[in-house]
Amino acid sequence: MTRTANPAAAPEWVLRIMREIDTLSFGEGFARMTAETEMYFGTAHIVGVEAIKAFFVKIDEPLDITHEVLEFWTAADGVRLLRGEATMAKKSEPGNVVRAPFTHIFYLDDEEPMRIKALRVTAGPLRTDAVM
Repeated sequence: MTRTANPAAAPEWVLRIMREIDTLSFGEGFARMTAETEMYFGTAHIVGVEAIKAFFVKIDEPLDITHEVLEFWTAADGVRLLRGEATMAKKSEPGNVVRAPFTHIFYLDDEEPMRIKALRVTAGPLRTDAVM
């Protein structure tokens, strides 16, 4: 069976999620997640929107960070693929800027309004010594 992903403009809800991660001010983007949403970030498995928010606060609060969406694709069965780049620096070392590629795979339900069932995130390669 051949599966196809089609390039598309990133929808506003995706751009909101990226801005909310950058600002750690959660709103309409994260409202697409539920208490059952699962996120896999590297080896971490986090369940529920509140736990996912807390995870991003923990890893991003010490950073000045900006996520840029470079490409977005839609695929069958509610799968959405996002490729981007994060620019970040420790707040205590703003001149030591690091860029890291990332990919998000969203698994969506087919209800209205649409909800995120699962999110898989990969990031890197990354100079972890510069930001951790």
